Parts: sequence; C-alpha cells; structure tokens
Amino acid sequence: MYFDFTTESVTAMLVGPVFHILIILLIMLVTFKIATMTANRVFRHFLQSQDSEVQKRAETMSSIIKYIAGIVIITVGIIMILGEMGVDIGPLLATAGVLGVAVGFGSQHLVQDVISGFFILLDDEIRVGDVVEVSGKGGLVERINLRMTVLRDLAGNVHYIRNGHIDIVTNMTKVYSRYVFDIGVAYREDVDEVMDVIRAVDEELRADPEFAEVILEPIEIFGLDQFADSALIIKARTKTKPIQQWRVGREFKRRLKKRFDEKGIEIPFPHVTLYMGQDKDGSAPSMHVAMNRNI
Repeated sequence: MYFDFTTESVTAMLVGPVFHILIILLIMLVTFKIATMTANRVFRHFLQSQDSEVQKRAETMSSIIKYIAGIVIITVGIIMILGEMGVDIGPLLATAGVLGVAVGFGSQHLVQDVISGFFILLDDEIRVGDVVEVSGKGGLVERINLRMTVLRDLAGNVHYIRNGHIDIVTNMTKVYSRYVFDIGVAYREDVDEVMDVIRAVDEELRADPEFAEVILEPIEIFGLDQFADSALIIKARTKTKPIQQWRVGREFKRRLKKRFDEKGIEIPFPHVTLYMGQDKDGSAPSMHVAMNRNI
C-alpha cells in the first residue's frame, strides 16, 4: 500500500470537505460559547441585583436567548455542512419550505406551543424561580422556553407542561406574596382579645431579625369572618417577599399557638350537642349517666 505524502496531497486533504466540516463544527462551538458568554455578561448585573424580581426576569431572558441562539447556530451549521458535502442548497431550501408548510399543518400543536410561549414571556407571566400553578400542576419554575415550562413540586416531582396547554396561570410569587390565615377560636372567647393577641404575635415576629427583612407589612386583620360549626373564624393576612409566605405563615402559627396556650384561649374542636327528644305531653325521656372515677 502506497501513501502519497507530497505537498499537493497534504494540501488537498487539508482543504477538502472533511477539513471544512471540522472547521464549521469548531466555528459553531465557538459561536455558541461566545453567545453564552455574551448573554451572561449582559445579564450579570441584573443577576447580582438584590431585587429577586429582577433576578428572576434576567435568568429567564438569559436562558431564552441561549436557547434561541443554539437553534439558530445549529440550523446555519447544518446548512453549511450540507453545502460542503456537495448538496445543492437552493433546491434543498425550496423543498424544505414546501415541507415546512406541510409539516406546519401536521404540527399545529408545536406552533401553538411556540406562540403561547412567546406571549407568556412577552407578558412576563412566568419567570424562572416563581412558584406557579398551571394546568392543574403547581411547583417551582425550573426552566421555561418557547415550547414548554418545567415545574418541580414540593415532593420533588418534575412536571413538563407544553405552553400551548397553559390557559390559566396562577403566580403565587409575583413581586410579593401573601399568606391568608383562618384562625379559629371557641365561641366563649372574646374576639377583640384574640385580635389583640394576633397583633402582638405579629409585632414580635416582625421584630425578630430572622423575619424582619421578609415581612413587608404589619398583619392585616379583617375581623370575624365566619360562625362555623364549632368555632369563630377570624380572617387575617400578611404580606411577605416572594416565596417567603409559607415560612412566615408556619412560624406565625407556631408562636400563636404558644400565646393562645399562655392566655388560656381555646383552639376549638368539634362539639356535639345531644338532644334526647320529647314525648307528646312535653316530657323528656330519662337518660341515665354513670361516672366511674376508677377509670
């Protein structure tokens, strides 16, 4: 077997299609790296912002730009590689256009997903890091692009939701969050006294350095909301920074329970009233009650 290592043969090999394809792949990789670094540099200031809303918006936009840049670079790279392989790009692009129209009719759901994703991002409905409920699933937004939204719920389950299926978005962490309390006490309790205790616990919680920065306003007490079967329900709500409402709510309930115990305020439980009935003459049937103190 004879190998020709003359200058002409080596040059022909270097300038051949294989070498050109390798150069194109290298350019694609470098271009994608540059696009990624540029996106990171553009949004670096916003990602380091103290405002969580600015951070979420910047992280979402950065990921979308990288996603679109990747699609564009790969598409252009494939066309250039086909050209180096001797494929006539003109007829191929024309055929691709016709096929694109045909595929478009068959992939209406994909088009719907992309259009819906575009308007979701344009309207700033969902950002990475938000806690949302969409299509009956709730969780933390881990990733969002033009095609789908990825949520992770409290149990760690990951939900992939196509943007075309999103018609109602419930964002629980947009700008700020609220936690609503339905506080039940026994009918014997003084409602005004209970509301004073609620305010005192809120002041104590807001004075705690661990919670002072995340609670934005004093608690708002709406008053007596319901005469329930076994309890008086007092409704209130507190305003917190995004995603902090559940942490604040749990701590508030813990402290309120301790304060109720100290004040002797009864947290109700179901009460049952027995009615023994009456005879036609108005007399009640007898009921024998025995108490065994040895039990």
